[in-house]
Amino acid sequence: MNVMEEHRYMVNTAENIFGSDYESIEVLADLISEKLECPITIEDANHRIIAYSRHEDEVDPVRIATIMRRKVPENVINSLWKSGAIPQLFQSEEPIIIPRIDQVALGERVAISVRKQNEVVGFIWAHPKEPFSQGKISILREAAKAVKNQLLQHQKQRKETEKNYQEFFWKLLTGHFSRMREIEGMNERHKLNLKGPLSVIIFDFPQPITPSLERQTNYLAETIQQLQIIARTYDNTQMILLVKLSEESQTGSLTQFINSFLLKISERQKINGMVSGAGSVVDQPLSISQSYQEALYVLKIKNQFPQATAHIHCFEQLGVFQFIEELAAIRKQSGFKNPMIAKLKDYDRTHHSNLQETIFTFLQHDGNMNEAAKALHIHANTLAYRLKRISDIANINLKDANQKITLFLDLLIEQLENSHL
Repeated sequence: MNVMEEHRYMVNTAENIFGSDYESIEVLADLISEKLECPITIEDANHRIIAYSRHEDEVDPVRIATIMRRKVPENVINSLWKSGAIPQLFQSEEPIIIPRIDQVALGERVAISVRKQNEVVGFIWAHPKEPFSQGKISILREAAKAVKNQLLQHQKQRKETEKNYQEFFWKLLTGHFSRMREIEGMNERHKLNLKGPLSVIIFDFPQPITPSLERQTNYLAETIQQLQIIARTYDNTQMILLVKLSEESQTGSLTQFINSFLLKISERQKINGMVSGAGSVVDQPLSISQSYQEALYVLKIKNQFPQATAHIHCFEQLGVFQFIEELAAIRKQSGFKNPMIAKLKDYDRTHHSNLQETIFTFLQHDGNMNEAAKALHIHANTLAYRLKRISDIANINLKDANQKITLFLDLLIEQLENSHL
C-alpha cells in the first residue's frame, strides 16, 4: 500500500470510527484516545474540561492540573497565547503541532479546534508519545467533526442556564429584593453561589457589544482565573460581572483582575479605550445592588476625571471622589469662589501660561516634585520655579496642608463643573 492509499484508508477508517452516536462524550473521548494511541482532553471554547480519556502511566503535570481544576491553568493559557498556539487554533481548522513549553511543564501537544462554521466551540488536545503520522492527523480531523455535536449541545445547555438566571441577576443588581428569604427562594432554581464576599465589576466598552465581542469577552473573563465569576450579563456597551473573592486582599484582587482583563483584551483583541469600575465588597446578596450602584459611580467619576482617576478601579480607592459631587453642591449653594484659583486663571489668561495645570498636577501627585515634573514633561528645577511663582501670585503657602487640600478640592470641583458644560 503506497502513501496515498494509506492516507485514504486512514481517512475512511476515521469516518467509519466516528460515524455513530455515543452513550456519552466520555465514551467518545476514550475511543478517540484509543485510535490516536495517546491521552486526549476535550475542552469547550473557554478551556473548561468537558471530557478526558482514561489516565495513562505517563502524563505531564499540566494534564493532571487541568483535570483536577476542570479547566486549563491560567499560566498555561498565557504561555500558549505567547507561543502563538491558541491564535493559530482560532484561525485555522487544521491540527496544530505544539512543541513542549518547559516554563510551564507542558509536554508536546497536537490540538485542533472544533467549529460550527466559523465559530470555535471547543478543542481537542492530544498528548502524543511520538510524532503523529498523517493517518493520525486525519483521525484527529474526523474526531473534531464527531465531537462538534456534543460540544454544541453542551454550549446550548450553558447558554440556557445563563439565560435563565438573567432576570434573577438583574433583580439582584437593581435592589428588587427586600428580604433574604425571597433571594434564597428564587435562587433554589438557579443555584448561584451567593455566600461569601461579593463585588460587582463593570467593563464599559467604547462601542456596543456585538455577539462576536461577547464571545471574546466571555473567553477572557473565563480564562483569567484570579476570581470566581458567579454571574454575568451585558447591557449595550457594558459587561457586568458578579464575582466572589477570598477573605484577604479583596481590593487588591479586584484591581489585579481588572488590570489583567484590560491588558489581555488590548493585546489579544486590540480593544482600547475601555473604562472599568468595581463596587464595594459586600458580604450578603441584599447588598449586591449597592455594589452595582457604586461600580456605576466609579465609571461616572472616571469619565469626568479621566487623568486624575486613571489608576483607580474600585470604589474604595476613590477617596475624595466618593463625595466630590456633594462638595460641589455645597460650594455652589454658598456661591464661594476660591480667590487663589481666580488669580491663577487671570495670570494664565494674560501670560498664556499654565500655572493652574501645574499646581493641580503637583497637588495630584501629593507634592512629589519628581513625579509631578515627569507628568508635566518638565525638569524638576522648572517645576520648582513655577511653584514659587504660583505661591507669590495666588498668595498660597505650599507648606500649609489645609490650604493645599482646599485648593485641590476646589480645582476638582471646577473640573467637575466644566465636564457638565
